[in-house]
Amino acid sequence: MKGTFKNSFWFHFAIVVALCTVLYISFFATLHWITKHGEEIKIPDVRGTQMDAAVAALKAMHFEVSIDSTYETDVKPLSVLKQVPDTGSLVKQGRTVFLTVNMMTPPKVPMPNLVNLSFRSAEMLLKNNKLILGDTSYKPDIALGAILEQRYKGMPIKAGDLIAQGSKISLVIGDGLGNTQFTVPDVTGQTVDLAMTILAQYSLQPIIVVNDQMSEISDTMSATVVDQDPRATNDAGAANQIKAGDIMTLKIIQNPSQQEIHKK
Repeated sequence: MKGTFKNSFWFHFAIVVALCTVLYISFFATLHWITKHGEEIKIPDVRGTQMDAAVAALKAMHFEVSIDSTYETDVKPLSVLKQVPDTGSLVKQGRTVFLTVNMMTPPKVPMPNLVNLSFRSAEMLLKNNKLILGDTSYKPDIALGAILEQRYKGMPIKAGDLIAQGSKISLVIGDGLGNTQFTVPDVTGQTVDLAMTILAQYSLQPIIVVNDQMSEISDTMSATVVDQDPRATNDAGAANQIKAGDIMTLKIIQNPSQQEIHKK
């Protein structure tokens, strides 16, 4: 009878139940050790620290570290910008902490076109491209408040030129024509090159036209101004007045005779 029971279904079933019970009790008895329940530690704040120091601190606490990068203009290279999990989070040892650090070398972006934009729009566009607003200067121009020129290191920079993020861009802004009047400079009889130099001193904007459409202009800058509008004096011989930023039309001929040059 005893041997029959040992070979019976219920005997084997009892053994299976006993083994499952032992395994069940063993599993929950060791669960605390397996999961390290209650051994969570607080993530330190490594933002603003250098990457090497941040990694060393996290590894000393037995965390894994994964690093990504981006660029911010006002932060030192290789400084930690962001961390995940965030500061103060309770996590277990061995968890991966993701760090975003500031690039050592700033990436390059195409220079945006700021010309003719308002100052506020230009400032926002620079910020969106992570470029820094440099010096601003003003120039008499009818376009009050509009950007007339964009410069990098004192030189004009064209839209689309590649430039490092964090670079300073200087702006020349129109401040209107102003109210100050002065005598119209007389540039008749001068070369176009010299005439434009003189007009620039008065912040006047030249428009160059060929006096005789039948004549050929081989070199504009060496051509001669034979007339101007407005002229230096009116028909009564009194000096004409003009404002900074106004337009002056220059009529030119390549090699005029003395008779072709307007006489006051």
